[in-house]
Amino acid sequence: MDLPLAQARDIVIRPKLDADPIARAALTTPSGHRVAYVEAGEGPDLVLIHGSLMMLEDMWLGPMPALARHFRVIAFDRPGHGGSSRGRLADATPWRQAEILAEAMDVLGLRRPLVAGHSFGGAVALAIGHGRPEGIAGVLALAPICFPELRLEQVLFGPRAVPVSGDVLAHGPGAAIDPALLPLLWRAMFLPQAMPPSMRARFPFSHARRPAAMIANGEDAAALWPGLTRSALSYPSLRAPVHILAGDADIVVNPHLHGRLAARMIPGARLDMLAGIGHMLHHARIDAVVAAARDLAGA
Repeated sequence: MDLPLAQARDIVIRPKLDADPIARAALTTPSGHRVAYVEAGEGPDLVLIHGSLMMLEDMWLGPMPALARHFRVIAFDRPGHGGSSRGRLADATPWRQAEILAEAMDVLGLRRPLVAGHSFGGAVALAIGHGRPEGIAGVLALAPICFPELRLEQVLFGPRAVPVSGDVLAHGPGAAIDPALLPLLWRAMFLPQAMPPSMRARFPFSHARRPAAMIANGEDAAALWPGLTRSALSYPSLRAPVHILAGDADIVVNPHLHGRLAARMIPGARLDMLAGIGHMLHHARIDAVVAAARDLAGA
């Protein structure tokens, strides 16, 4: 499936919130990256950044409709995912992706946006907060991954980051295995909650598992250690307002290691632990996401 894209950034595309497939707009950053996005709502600017194995539909089918009642919401495809381009081996760390998406925010003329990111997207959002603390309203980190550790995705997808052999793996054995493996991982990400019916029916899983996207996921996984080591060293000097939401039943990103410890290290950070909620808290507790965003934005 090809994602519908409009390459003229001065044409504002605001598809209906029940549109399927979602029509993306695309812009080109000063560094030459194509960044795909969707936009909805009116009010203060708010940016949404998805996590691993996902695309912007994760936000569109989750909290974006509720957030759009209070904000002008822009959801980006991270570099290499959805309709956004990526430099091979060059754009994998959360810090590099933060630079690219910050450029996209500038191209769109966003004014002190609130930046919200989930999981790997939470690491990107925190890096944006470190890079431009005065230029954003704050960071809302949803089940963020904050510290380097050995992770399953590094084992499963990291080998695809290797030039040549990784491409062969992604287009050969990986392409044969992924249709059986990835549905298990996608369902597990939502535990102990079930994947919402709208997500099962409308998320473009076939596009998210295409070989190029899985190479990008492999590069993201391989870049976690250097990227998150830099992040961990930067938390004590992070000056942007930060609110972390984590589910205490998260089996994907340990909320005590990543959420609680990061909140202790970031000056003034607030942590809310959601009882009985797993990794995909932005689907399970949309109300908490909206309340945290409004609180950070002073809305």
